[in-house]
Amino acid sequence: MISFSAVSKRYPGGQDVLRGVSLTVNAGELVFITGHSGAGKSTLLKLIPAIERPSTGSVIVNGQNVSALRPAAIPFLRRNLGLVFQDQKLLYDRSVYENIMLPLSFSSLAPREAARRARAALDKVGLLGREKANPVQLSGGEQQRVAIARAVVNRPAILIADEPTANLDAEAAQRVLEIFVAFNQVGVTVLLATHDLGLVTRYGRRVLRLAAGHVVEDSAP
Repeated sequence: MISFSAVSKRYPGGQDVLRGVSLTVNAGELVFITGHSGAGKSTLLKLIPAIERPSTGSVIVNGQNVSALRPAAIPFLRRNLGLVFQDQKLLYDRSVYENIMLPLSFSSLAPREAARRARAALDKVGLLGREKANPVQLSGGEQQRVAIARAVVNRPAILIADEPTANLDAEAAQRVLEIFVAFNQVGVTVLLATHDLGLVTRYGRRVLRLAAGHVVEDSAP
């Protein structure tokens, strides 16, 4: 489903973040990406939805060469991807329900079906009763669950999460991780960057460890 071939990423100023990374992720896998701060985890994940482009090498997602996509084609690629960021990127002038509905506003779904999907996504993350709340009224863990619901409302085949538990306490982090595991169990391919080795040990199926831009370990616990 995802293939990196000799991928390197160099930012202006000569900083090499990734160096010759080659890897393959099959459909239905749950992959944890670990490594110290600055190892290249976030950059690796951003290459999949074409938020970043590789300096050299190729990134293939569902048979598409993401490295060579025209800008106009990128939104169509992202419709099949769910993205969860560390800082959630929620809109605080809108309700939880309106935040979830945002991705569906660009789809061709009928309003009734869009509403059904939004409520189903909230139900999956245990927040159906908070749909009218403003995100600022929610705890950090609840806000992250809203972000997950927004990421999966389009029913993506691939779910990408960059340090989704970094700012959460242990209980909230565990609940968020259990949501990702549950989506993986119904066939969603999940890639999740984290520095929390305890969570990796508890839930990890496959672990990619990065160091200085290289994949230095690729194993299952």
